[in-house]
Amino acid sequence: MSIPTMPIQESKSLRAARESLTNQRRGFRALLPFLGPAFIASVAYIDPGNYATNIQSGSEFGYKLLWVVVLANLMAMLIQNMSAKLGIATGHNLPELCRMHFPKPVSVGLWIFSEIAAMATDLAEFLGATLGLNLLFGIPMLVGTVVTGIATYAILTLERFGFRPMEKFIGALVILIGVCYIAETAFSHPSMGQVVYHSVVPWIGNRDSVLLAVSVIGATVMPHVVYLHSGLTQNRVVARNDVEKKKIHSFGTKEVIIAMSIAGLINISMMYMAASVFHGTGHTGVASISTAYKTLTPLLGPASAAVFLVSLLASGFSSSAVGTMAGQVIMQGFVGFTIPVWVRRVVTMVPTVIIVALGVDPTQTLVLSQALLSLVLPMPVITLIYFARRKDIMGVLVNKRYLTVLAALCAVMIVVLNVYLLVQTFVNP
Repeated sequence: MSIPTMPIQESKSLRAARESLTNQRRGFRALLPFLGPAFIASVAYIDPGNYATNIQSGSEFGYKLLWVVVLANLMAMLIQNMSAKLGIATGHNLPELCRMHFPKPVSVGLWIFSEIAAMATDLAEFLGATLGLNLLFGIPMLVGTVVTGIATYAILTLERFGFRPMEKFIGALVILIGVCYIAETAFSHPSMGQVVYHSVVPWIGNRDSVLLAVSVIGATVMPHVVYLHSGLTQNRVVARNDVEKKKIHSFGTKEVIIAMSIAGLINISMMYMAASVFHGTGHTGVASISTAYKTLTPLLGPASAAVFLVSLLASGFSSSAVGTMAGQVIMQGFVGFTIPVWVRRVVTMVPTVIIVALGVDPTQTLVLSQALLSLVLPMPVITLIYFARRKDIMGVLVNKRYLTVLAALCAVMIVVLNVYLLVQTFVNP
């Protein structure tokens, strides 16, 4: 029997990581081998669900909900950094720790809710990519779902060559989306004074704005990547002692800040583009991605509309692949078994195919799916806080008290927003 060998590219990356840990590399060169996991996680923060919620928020309420994007992104930085640290400290991902430390009924219950969240996520990502194909190339929606499924499966096959090719490809797509929104900023000429003011000054408004605010949080802080990030770091570079654990976590923190900052700026630019182009010109009823595309063409020209769709396609393809990766981590971690990637890819396509076949409005479906994600979000966040504060599990990387308090405040805020949303929706309709 032949001895399995590590892919050459991955072996080089690990060798470079060891050089960084032993101070043979310094500065940005030392950080380079550790760039990857947070960029994969960041894709979930700029998926098509973000397009739907940010466009609707910007067109209807102008710049006023930008503060929600900023707040959600700060929460994302904290939560994703904790998730990455959990994998580094324990060598296990969050679902595995739940299975190891919780009673079986609790673990199974968490798995079921997490699978619902993963399906809601996949619905948003699949719909976004399918809609992009339809608008950009005129591909029928049903055919587009098949093309999207094939494209995302092709991306997932990169994993057979090690973690580095996947990380580089996903990172390149994130950069492409960022470049697209730099171009959209140049096209749309937003009021930077309004952008800065509303990024830091909260505004609540009415029930509709609260629904969108909760949807923005649901689209930004994603339950499935809270689970996934710990899986991406758990065995990527294995620390040989506590000193190396601290160094790896330090590099991971820097990567989270970089990747989440890029994702946050993209989300902010999505909303202020909609605020400037749609709300600023009286098009406050732009509540769908297709309407946004059709309205952009006469307002800013076909180039702007094409750039918008290219970014949407890059978002849909990359986030759909990441969603499938998260689904595998969730299933294997919580219940100890997994299914072939192509089976999960086919099964999770079914809700999207049904939505498309029924002719349901894609953007409204995206917004509602993000609200559902926000309702599920407290579960992984609370379990993450529980494990990250336990020294017997985390060792030298145990959360400091102030981090636990901040994370708990994030969880409370999410729960309060969700309770308010449910009351306004069902008690005071």
